Amino acid sequence: MRPAHFLASVVTAAAAVIALANPASAAPVNYVALGDSYASGLGTGSYDGTSGSCKRGPLAYPALWAAATAPASFKSVACSGARTGDVINGQTAALSTSTTLVTLQVGGNDAGFTDVITTCTFGSDQDCVNRVNQSKTFIANTLPGLLDNTYGAVRGKAPSARVVVLGYPRIYKVPGTCNVGLSDTKRSAINSGSDALHNAISARAAAAGFGYVDVRGAFGGHEICSSDWWLNSLSWPVEESYHPNRAGHQSGYLPALRAVVG
Repeated sequence: MRPAHFLASVVTAAAAVIALANPASAAPVNYVALGDSYASGLGTGSYDGTSGSCKRGPLAYPALWAAATAPASFKSVACSGARTGDVINGQTAALSTSTTLVTLQVGGNDAGFTDVITTCTFGSDQDCVNRVNQSKTFIANTLPGLLDNTYGAVRGKAPSARVVVLGYPRIYKVPGTCNVGLSDTKRSAINSGSDALHNAISARAAAAGFGYVDVRGAFGGHEICSSDWWLNSLSWPVEESYHPNRAGHQSGYLPALRAVVG
């Protein structure tokens, strides 16, 4: 090889090494958070006054992720009580072709989460099991189509975005340290509903080509009736009951999301 050619090869190789060591600045991240009360931060006790009944707050995992990573832009339109139809008809308006990251958590309200908890709190063991089974039938037969429609609407509004769907934790440690409250039969039934949601949501997210964050493992050992609760039990105000508390967002959802997104 001629000296000039050898020198050119060395320079080219060195430039490649430098480029790898000093990559070009990453493209700006424009992040939008969609979803229900688990995504809005209901249960943390700290909310933005402008969010009204949606109960969005700075201690919810989307806001915590944004605070830790400083994206170019961040907007949460997650809202307490939201169902799949609310995401499609309202929340997706926050998306655009410039959106690069979307997190989405929805499906629990469609499946009757509040009514399940109410029935299990005030009804008999059999009432609870029956209501959970009703919810699980809905999750198996109806929720997948609703999720497909929702995921399609998100992709249509943000065609280039990375979309990450988040699931729900198991609510109770069974058997646990609680010696009052719901029976283990009721607690196990409620947990089986969480597992049914995981099965449906993870499958439809995968079919849509979206990422999925399973938080059941992250919350393992931190359910209600464990030694270190990351979820509220029956609380005041009552709407905060059975939602992740501050530790649930900071130590449960946030690390699980960062393990997938960075």
